[in-house]
Amino acid sequence: MGPGNALADATVLVTGASRGIGAATARLLAAEGAHVLVNYRDKAKRADAVVAAIAAKGGTAATVQADITSDADLDRMFGAIASLRVLVLNASGGLERDVDPGYALRLNRDAQVALASKALPLMANGGRIVYVTSHQAHFSATVDTAADELEAYAPVARSKRAGEDALRAMLPEFTARGVDFVTVSGDMIEGTITATLLERAQPGTIAQRREATGGLLTVDQFAAHVADAATADLPTGEVVLAGGPGAWAQV
Repeated sequence: MGPGNALADATVLVTGASRGIGAATARLLAAEGAHVLVNYRDKAKRADAVVAAIAAKGGTAATVQADITSDADLDRMFGAIASLRVLVLNASGGLERDVDPGYALRLNRDAQVALASKALPLMANGGRIVYVTSHQAHFSATVDTAADELEAYAPVARSKRAGEDALRAMLPEFTARGVDFVTVSGDMIEGTITATLLERAQPGTIAQRREATGGLLTVDQFAAHVADAATADLPTGEVVLAGGPGAWAQV
């Protein structure tokens, strides 16, 4: 896939797109001509606002409600989609209050595999799956990411890395279909719900990450990397380190 109007009239699904990185990515992809499906779990008004903002700029979009941990919801969502050019796997979590111990793996690994598996039959040659993750998760396979300022995030990081590994194991299936797989990883992103929840759990976390990295990307800056990965000329399996590896290059 290349730059320009590669997404004109193409359908793109962005999970967790009612706010934050997902919403910003949806707006950027719509600006490139894609018809964007804004997935949300329970924040309908926020998702409607994203669609309205896209329409106000002359783009096209629609909301698609689905709890991605529910097979029934996924079947309903994909059953209403005729074809798909790009799937952006943005939705993740595990830091929320009152979730059971297995929730992070169900959401960050099992649901991602289910999404890719159910989307693949709708994707033709030239399609792409973009997996959004964090440096803390991506590097957790080789680096102890449970530093003091990130201790609360460590279980989530491991579950997201498990998701990345599971998706990479599907590369032969993707390739057989002519679909590329690209990972976009970044350090903590200013203004995301993850950063907010980490700060709540461990006050001072954001300031410590700013100091460690020399400055964090904003939601819009990181979303630009994700949107670019949807069409950039990248080999399948590529990992885009948004903003560079920063402090992770030193470990």
